[in-house]
Amino acid sequence: MSITRFGADGRRGLAGIGLALLSAATFGTAGPFAGSLMATGWTPGAVVTLRIGIAALVLTVPAVLALRRAPGALRRCLPQILAFGLVAVAGAQLTFFNAVKRLDVGVALLLEYGGILLVVVWAWLRHAQRPRRLTVVGGLAALGGLVLVLDPGSRLDTVGVLWAALAAVSLAVYFVMASRGDGALPPIVMAWSGMAVGAVTLGVFAAAGLLPFRTSGADVTLLDHRMSWLVPVAGLSLIAGAAAYAVGIVASRRLGAKVASFAGLTEVLFAVLFAWLLLGQAPGAWQLAGGVVVIAGIALVKADEREPGPQAPDPITAEAGGPEGPGTPDPLPEPVTAEAGEREREPGPQAPDPLPVPVTAEAR
Repeated sequence: MSITRFGADGRRGLAGIGLALLSAATFGTAGPFAGSLMATGWTPGAVVTLRIGIAALVLTVPAVLALRRAPGALRRCLPQILAFGLVAVAGAQLTFFNAVKRLDVGVALLLEYGGILLVVVWAWLRHAQRPRRLTVVGGLAALGGLVLVLDPGSRLDTVGVLWAALAAVSLAVYFVMASRGDGALPPIVMAWSGMAVGAVTLGVFAAAGLLPFRTSGADVTLLDHRMSWLVPVAGLSLIAGAAAYAVGIVASRRLGAKVASFAGLTEVLFAVLFAWLLLGQAPGAWQLAGGVVVIAGIALVKADEREPGPQAPDPITAEAGGPEGPGTPDPLPEPVTAEAGEREREPGPQAPDPLPVPVTAEAR
């Protein structure tokens, strides 16, 4: 099944875009929630582990109900689940938060979302889907818009850049694996199982002392108010965790990895918006202009996805009478056989019957 299969049905495509924007918005709340916790002494490992661990618990009941309609799905998809949980869930978040510790948030986000270019390259190499002009132009425009939105500074840390590069790879893996809609694993089960694997893995690393794990019971500041640390933890788990991953997988299966990854760029815009609302970090004029450029780039990529050949074979298929080549000769043999039967009188068993009688009568 093609990874980039957007646009066969207009309403399905629009619904996919809407779900992708909703997923990006929910993912965009993670930065402000996590930032408020880390400002009080939480480590990235603690934030990520609690986020995906609680989210997995929340999704357990609906995931079990979905598994009743897909018996044996977990066993069949175990390698996919392990890869998704370790790389696309735990790895993506852990590498990004470690990058944020050494880089400005804007620089880390910009480097992480370079992963969408990896998705395009992967689709080119794996599925021979060579990027066309609109995809290239749209991708460059979207990344250029991100530069305006994020306004990265000049301070770069080599280790931080390496963490951000790993985050980019993890992000690309997330979009590619989330878009595999072969029907073997329901989206809610994919999100639940991936987060469960990620949480257990991070928990084991934390218990072994390989992952710094420190929390704090101090109040946090959100919306210019002091509030309990439970508020951002709940937001991270329910909104930026359970809802974001479940909706994002559905959107990726509707849109395909390439379009879903470009639509995911709006997470940065939502992150800036929520940082403004929750933390009082107002965006500037350049950031607003960059947001417009990002949306324009996404529109170009989406338009490029609606161009390809799934629509071209339709008139040919309609004329041929079906999508399969061997089906076209079916109507031809009947008239040819009928005409041949009239001209040759079908010399099989019917031709000798009338001849012996008249010939024998004339001979006698």
